[in-house]
Amino acid sequence: MRCDWATDADELMQHYHDYEWGTPTYDERETFELMTLEMMQAGLSWQTVLRKRQNFKQAFDNFDVERVAHYDAADVARLLHDQGIIRNRLKIADTIHNAQVLNEWHAKGQTLNDFLWAFVDGQPIVNRYEHQTDLPAQTPLSQKVSKALKKAGFKFVGPTIIQSLLEAVGILNDHLAKCTVNQLRD
Repeated sequence: MRCDWATDADELMQHYHDYEWGTPTYDERETFELMTLEMMQAGLSWQTVLRKRQNFKQAFDNFDVERVAHYDAADVARLLHDQGIIRNRLKIADTIHNAQVLNEWHAKGQTLNDFLWAFVDGQPIVNRYEHQTDLPAQTPLSQKVSKALKKAGFKFVGPTIIQSLLEAVGILNDHLAKCTVNQLRD
């Protein structure tokens, strides 16, 4: 049994559900990747983003924060012409901006992972919702994290995007109660 959104999904979505979504990650590159993908997903389906994920990795230098932070106008033009990714000028610009902010953090010894996990004292929050419709689009936690990220200078990090990010990196484990992935992880 899987969560409703993954039950009738294609293999790519099922793999993401089974092995990534809700699984704690502390890898900075992966967290930046997931933040970017969640930004790119805004207004679109997650399936669309997953299908383009490999193209995004190639286009954004495997989400190497330092490299993305140094992108210039030529890189923006290249990305806007890349048919393998979502070519939204604002989302691309904000991804580069966020990499710049994060690159400054790294220079000071700060990480996005430490920042995010501090909100839950390093312990994932495991929810046991009964129905897919019970999952909130945002929570007080995602609102708090969103506000803090914005204050730190990040862009395109509203509470709904941050809710999805917190689920993606495993800070929130929102697999449904009936989902066997939850049972395997317990």
